Amino acid sequence: MSQQQKEAITPPRATTAMAGTTWGAAIADPGPLGLAAFAGTTFFLSVVNTNMLGASVQSIVLGLALFYGGLAQLLAGMWEFIKGNTFGAVAFVSFGAFWMSFWYLLNHLPEKAPPTDILHGVAVYLLVWTIFTAYMTVGAMRTTGAITAVFVLLTLTFLVLTIGWFSESVADFEKNSNMWIHLGGWLGILTAAAAWYASFAAVTNSTFKRVVLPVFPL
Repeated sequence: MSQQQKEAITPPRATTAMAGTTWGAAIADPGPLGLAAFAGTTFFLSVVNTNMLGASVQSIVLGLALFYGGLAQLLAGMWEFIKGNTFGAVAFVSFGAFWMSFWYLLNHLPEKAPPTDILHGVAVYLLVWTIFTAYMTVGAMRTTGAITAVFVLLTLTFLVLTIGWFSESVADFEKNSNMWIHLGGWLGILTAAAAWYASFAAVTNSTFKRVVLPVFPL
């Protein structure tokens, strides 16, 4: 077989690899979208948890939870998979699923369950997310200071809310007077602010093609 015939049937490995890399690299950074979606939804629900807004308006967050916190983060996570960013993909897809599951939870509470069981069920639900966020914080420590701050604050937020819902009574729930949940709301606002900053910095630095707002790479 001649050299020309060998070249004709040999897959162009270098060219294929280069094309794949270029295709992935050409996709815009989905991180700022995921962070903004997370921040906006977290901020609204946290304002409710602080009792600055009554619990009766909590259902207003459902649209944000389903479409912005849920769908937008899910899409951002899928694009992170394409870009080869395992941490970003797992984080955005998971928290997108969190907000979608939150939307489902508020719309499908078990009608026949005792109120105390429902409160403790929500507490276990929050505990699941506390554990997940805690070990993702370890991975965040190899990204940037801005992202690490988001995950540290979010872990504290979930932890405090978990304690709040485990200690919640039916009377406290009706009065919206649980101080742990109020504290979780304030921590959630700080978490949202940190996520907005990380999103703002990524968008601004990408647009200006230079570091305008530091994210403190680790």
